Amino acid sequence: MRHWTEDLDDDADEPLVRPYTITGGRTTAGRDDLTLITLISALPPSGTESTADRYALQPEHRTVLRLCARGPVAVAEIAAELDLPVSVTKILIGDLVDAGRVRARPPLSFAQNGALPDMTLLEAVRNGLRGL
Repeated sequence: MRHWTEDLDDDADEPLVRPYTITGGRTTAGRDDLTLITLISALPPSGTESTADRYALQPEHRTVLRLCARGPVAVAEIAAELDLPVSVTKILIGDLVDAGRVRARPPLSFAQNGALPDMTLLEAVRNGLRGL
C-alpha cells in the first residue's frame, strides 16, 4: 500500500501545510452565524492592542484584516483569497470576531432596508441575459 506523501515533491514551491495546523488543531468553527454570504468588516483597532498582540496573529488572520479594511467582504471571498477551505476560513474569522477585530453581519436584504428592487431594471437584466 502506498503512502499519500509518496508522490509529493520535496522541493515543491508551496509547502504542504494541513489546514488544522493553521487553526491550532480545531476542525469546526465555534460560531453558527457564519455562512458563505456573511459580510465581514474590520473594526478600528482598540487603543489597548500591543505589538505582541499583532504578532500573535497568524499570517492568514492578518490577510483577513487587510481584506476587510477596505470594506465588507463575504466569507466566500475571503476563503478564495486565502486559498483555504471555507471551514478553515470560518475558524479564522471566528477568532477575529472573538478578539474584537472584525464584525460579522448577514447581508442586507431588500425587505430589511425597506427598498424594493426596480422591476424595470430587473426585467431589462432578464431580457439582456435571454439575448445572450
